Amino acid sequence: MASANDAAYKHMPLEYQTETGRLNILGFWIFLGAEVALFSTLFAAYFVLLQRTNGDVTMADVFAVDSLLIQTFILLTSSFTCGLAIHEMRGGRLKGTITWLVVTILLGVGFLYFEIEEFLHFIHEGANIGTSAYWSSFFLLAGTHGAHVFMGILWIILILIQLSKRGLTPVTARKVFISSLYWHFLDVVWIFLFTGVYLGGLVLQNG
Repeated sequence: MASANDAAYKHMPLEYQTETGRLNILGFWIFLGAEVALFSTLFAAYFVLLQRTNGDVTMADVFAVDSLLIQTFILLTSSFTCGLAIHEMRGGRLKGTITWLVVTILLGVGFLYFEIEEFLHFIHEGANIGTSAYWSSFFLLAGTHGAHVFMGILWIILILIQLSKRGLTPVTARKVFISSLYWHFLDVVWIFLFTGVYLGGLVLQNG
């Protein structure tokens, strides 16, 4: 329902044109703050337990650079395609919005495929969640990020269904925009995983 001052926001992007949309977007930024706290805790636990390998396999023993680079390329590309979806949405182009969201989903599925394959590789090499405190913290951190990607994929699929039925409205635009914030947040978390956990962990364990 439009509020009395919504007319003052008619020049804004579609997702900001209603008070409900503006408040929901603000609320989601606060939610992301809680997500930052969650991942900060997991990162802190990981670095505290970095050397607690119990004399067993380390990241240096099982590190697979090809898989890591593929995962990084796919996820960063998905952030770009998600941005293209927002660009199409703000241009009022429903087909383009849906197309780029579908591409984003496919890239997300590809990322999960390579991440699961990597986990299986680690387990095959003797590094599972019960091997040591280090590997427990690693699988908890990386697995939490992967679970978030999976939930993001399901979320965007539901939004696509709504877009196909209702088209671009202030409500659907707000949902698309909020899901894009979530997706970009996951990319930022992955950059920290890539540099701090994989590369940083590799260097520190070798050092």
